[in-house]
Amino acid sequence: MNRIRFSVWNVSLILTAVCMAITAACGDNSEGDTPLKIGLLMNFSSGSAEVYRDRQRAFDLAIKHINEGGGVFGLPVQTVVGDTTADPEVAVEEARRMVETERVHAIVGPNASANALPIAERVTGPGGIPTVGFSATSPMLTTVVDNDYLFRTVLSDRAQGPILARVTRERGFDNVGVIYVDDAWGQGLSSTFEAAWEGQLKSVPVERGQTTFVSELRESASEGAQALVVMVFETEAGIIVKEALDNKIYDQFTFGDAAKRLSIVKLAGGSRLEGMYGTGPTTAPSSSSSAAWEASYIDEYGELPVLTYVKETYDATVVLALAAQAAGKVEGAAIRDQLRAVGGAPGAIVIAGAEGISRALSILQDKGEVDYQGAATTLDWDENGDLRRGYVGVWRYTRDERIEELDATLFE
Repeated sequence: MNRIRFSVWNVSLILTAVCMAITAACGDNSEGDTPLKIGLLMNFSSGSAEVYRDRQRAFDLAIKHINEGGGVFGLPVQTVVGDTTADPEVAVEEARRMVETERVHAIVGPNASANALPIAERVTGPGGIPTVGFSATSPMLTTVVDNDYLFRTVLSDRAQGPILARVTRERGFDNVGVIYVDDAWGQGLSSTFEAAWEGQLKSVPVERGQTTFVSELRESASEGAQALVVMVFETEAGIIVKEALDNKIYDQFTFGDAAKRLSIVKLAGGSRLEGMYGTGPTTAPSSSSSAAWEASYIDEYGELPVLTYVKETYDATVVLALAAQAAGKVEGAAIRDQLRAVGGAPGAIVIAGAEGISRALSILQDKGEVDYQGAATTLDWDENGDLRRGYVGVWRYTRDERIEELDATLFE
């Protein structure tokens, strides 16, 4: 009998210990005694190292500003970085590692729509991990089954597609070829482009990782196309443009946002790509928040980034920390439920930069409310975690192999 009582008592102790461990890991503590842990998920394995360097710099700068402002619950925010690669299955496993092994409470990223979809469906949605994407723009993410745990600091491509169609028309084209990568991003952008396009087109899908595209280029041009609309990632875009020019299939192009890369104009040559236009989500033309962020970025790194989704990465990181502070705990549902509150009215308007983030944390610590005006744009989210408004920019390549920003169109 004593042995039975002893065994039951031990089992009770073990169960209690397990429950305490689970509670701590899940962050269900109203006292705020568990440090917030945020993961950064990106595909570091392919594409431009400069792109991912600048986005990680923005993430690191946000964490620095948060921690210099007193941290969350008065504790420094902890971070983990994960490489999704371009493979959605690898991305899912990396997200699982972050959640199950690293015990992150929130995730910034992933950068690719093709990775964001399965991660939201299979990991962060079921696991209750708030996730804020900064460059995953596919319209498919609007309706993904994510239990309301996926938000974005960048516009859906339902905004970019029509503007890319408009820019292509304004260049004088009414018959185009379209080559798009056959994944969530490419399918989404091409479908919104085609819905807005009023002329003739021949659309051809390609796979990521292809090393030649001559047959697809010829197919896309088979109905008399005057120009090629390029909706693929950096490596493939460089090959496509060079093969199109070298084989005299196309000499006119417009580009989606993933081709906004200096490597492409340097590979093809500024003399051949001068004046070729592209589009992509961009930041507000001017704001005190953007100016404060730019000043702090220059102070930290010496110069501003040229490429995309850097301010958006900073905003995604900041807003998760502010939501956790507003919630008073690191439990996933509590953070999620504060994201719309700290990203929109009512509340004291706070901006990016060390001073702005410190002020925001102080207000929240005193049980006040804030309306964070992002470095990239305002963070007024709808019921799907999509931005209600934002800007789509127009840019072009120059003869001296630069990217020139032209204008920005408000979408709302």
